Amino acid sequence: MNHPDKPADFSRVGSRADSTAETADFSGVSGRVDTTAERVDTPQTYTVERGDTLSHIAKRFYGKAGEWNAIFEANRDQLSDPDRIQPGQVLVIPTRERQD
Repeated sequence: MNHPDKPADFSRVGSRADSTAETADFSGVSGRVDTTAERVDTPQTYTVERGDTLSHIAKRFYGKAGEWNAIFEANRDQLSDPDRIQPGQVLVIPTRERQD
């Protein structure tokens, strides 16, 4: 009989697992995922603030100031000179992968 204040003694308990199964070969298995979801790459917009430059905006969105030309090209309808952006202008920021 076990005493209620004495912890159980598991010192003689052991375990063992035997298997005759072979290692599964998954080398010929391929996978594919189908989805009905649409991929949406919606460009963002940014309202120019005093002191902004296209390089500054590119650094903020893309992590690289040198990507400013992508923003300039996406906004050719309202920008004729990349050095003349004005506070209050709403610029389209094309979707790109950010590279920090």
